[in-house]
Amino acid sequence: MGILLLLVDGLGLGEPDAERNPMAVARTRWFRCFRTHAPETDGCAVVPTDASLGVPGLPQSATGQTAMLTGLNAPLLAGRHVQGFCTPTLASMLHIHSIFRRASLDGRRVACANAFTDSALRRQRFPSVTTVALRSAGIRLRDLTDLARGEALYHDFTNRLLRARGHPVPLLSSDEAARRLAAITEAHDLTYYEYIQTDLAGHAQNMDRAVNLLEGLDHFVSTVVELLDLSRHLFVLVSDHGNIEDLSSPSHTWNRVPTMAWGRGKEIFARQIQALTDIAPGLLAVWEARRPLASQ
Repeated sequence: MGILLLLVDGLGLGEPDAERNPMAVARTRWFRCFRTHAPETDGCAVVPTDASLGVPGLPQSATGQTAMLTGLNAPLLAGRHVQGFCTPTLASMLHIHSIFRRASLDGRRVACANAFTDSALRRQRFPSVTTVALRSAGIRLRDLTDLARGEALYHDFTNRLLRARGHPVPLLSSDEAARRLAAITEAHDLTYYEYIQTDLAGHAQNMDRAVNLLEGLDHFVSTVVELLDLSRHLFVLVSDHGNIEDLSSPSHTWNRVPTMAWGRGKEIFARQIQALTDIAPGLLAVWEARRPLASQ
């Protein structure tokens, strides 16, 4: 059984308000989810999930992602919500408790589908939570060579940003990107992919950009759902905090975030989820439930 964990940065559950929430405008299959309406739809379990974790202040990426990957209340332990980059306190949590490390120690094949640029790989002073968690678990970080071979995706899966920065990489359609991610998932027990464009669009407060991103992301997710053998695999989409659902402000929000699950074990997983701290334990619960079958 393989698990695909897709982080969509800055995706919250807001009001169905077309003036400020692009999810109320975008033509999507999966992302018409609101604070007042997040049902199970089309075979997908949707769970409104607490990203604040009882800590004052706006939820932020570094602590939200650490909580999601470790099961620990990272903002409470750090004393605040931490934005942007991984601090030594967060790194100590990730070194021991990340789902990547637990899976690796259990003998599972773990991959991060993201391709990192050379500058991101060389960065020492301000590392991301993702790179710290992966490196501490001994997981290889993919680069633009892997991207060129069709074995990785940039955090903008179309590659438009890379092309604009002068990297000679091909443009990818949502379908092509989805095929790459599905292929990586099929070859591993746990695959992680991080998409951050939603958070950037929320900060920019650009409705047209946000709608276009959501529609492209929706098509990407739909294609992954269609390509994966959901009788064998679990596909989980999570977010670290709200943002894009309320373009009236450039800031993050206190809104709950959608945790979405498709495929084998989705009911077991969804029953575990109330807050970001439940994501990693929920994935472990799915694996534990599969152990007796795997040993037969």
